[in-house]
Amino acid sequence: MISYPNRHCTVELQALPSRIGQVRRIVSAQLRYWHLDALIDRASLGVTELLSNVHRHAQPDKTCTVKIELLLDRLTVSVHDHDPRMPVVEDPQDIAPLATCGRGLAMVAAMSESWGVRPDGESGKVVWFTLPTSAVAAPARRARRAVLDKPVRRFAEVGSSADGLRPDHAPARSAVAG
Repeated sequence: MISYPNRHCTVELQALPSRIGQVRRIVSAQLRYWHLDALIDRASLGVTELLSNVHRHAQPDKTCTVKIELLLDRLTVSVHDHDPRMPVVEDPQDIAPLATCGRGLAMVAAMSESWGVRPDGESGKVVWFTLPTSAVAAPARRARRAVLDKPVRRFAEVGSSADGLRPDHAPARSAVAG
């Protein structure tokens, strides 16, 4: 049984610096809508890097399509451009310490579960990365369980404070039976 249906969002754009910020806001809003707030920073970072690569390297044009897709326990973010040249991942040893470029795909690899690139027909490629969504829900469940495991004091178990004038704090109880 599928716990939630396949969801996707597609944006077509020119990979210009002003548009990259717009797409980052669209991705953030979509992830909030899907209740995946914990993935916003990593997804925004990854899509910014991939779009920056299109802006810097893609030829003959900067037109591209960003797609985010949620399927079961995985978010996939992909960028399709019309330049068939595959990206080159720099060896970290070959990058000057103060260089301002060359580390982007290594950063995408480090913050994602997986990533890759594939040719798309004769005129283009798709660069993608995935983020697990199962890790997003797990901490919330654990925190809730920790709260429920705390012993609950009954009214009769509430003692007096050190000064003996007022009772210690007790959890609030409903007067409604049930």
